[in-house]
Amino acid sequence: MKPLIVAATIPEIAILIANFNLHEKEFIQSPEFDILITGVGMTATAFALGKHLSPKYNLVLNLGIAGSFDRSLSLGTVVNITTDEFAELGADDKTHFISIDELGFGKSKYSAYNNLLNDHITQLKKVNGITVNRVNGSEESIKSITDRLNPTTESMEGAAVLYCCEQTSTPCLQIRSISNYVEPRNRENWNIGLAIKNLNNWAIGFLTNT
Repeated sequence: MKPLIVAATIPEIAILIANFNLHEKEFIQSPEFDILITGVGMTATAFALGKHLSPKYNLVLNLGIAGSFDRSLSLGTVVNITTDEFAELGADDKTHFISIDELGFGKSKYSAYNNLLNDHITQLKKVNGITVNRVNGSEESIKSITDRLNPTTESMEGAAVLYCCEQTSTPCLQIRSISNYVEPRNRENWNIGLAIKNLNNWAIGFLTNT
């Protein structure tokens, strides 16, 4: 058994791939771990995991970058997202949002279940995240989502990974690095390069010492 590393795009983990002398492609197999590049978004992520997730993996490690609602987290900070939620799964009822839980059709929030006590994990701040189809980039949408869910991070894949792992009873871990603050969209304030560097350095250390 070995870990399956899951990322939306190759650039997010290109440093890791190069460090282990692997070739960039959508599904990479090696003796120590496999890597699955899913594509961006929940649908692509769930489809890719549906094809590749199997009992031969003892851990799914979801790696990526994320936006942060919490400005006390410096750009480039690596965090452990222990719970993640499908923020848009439900219905609008005039000014009130009804979650899929309230509708009685399922649940929106999932946890990253694992029993790992690795120092590389325990040193990370635990946060809660949301997963969205449309990243928030206006004062109105940001206020609405923070009032309703008070999330720390935002991504486009995280909850889909945790959902798939729960369905298959596969231990999982979602680690992301903060690339930007969730604010009215302003690319000049982003630091994707630093976020990717710190994320990959963490992942290399974790995989080397596991």
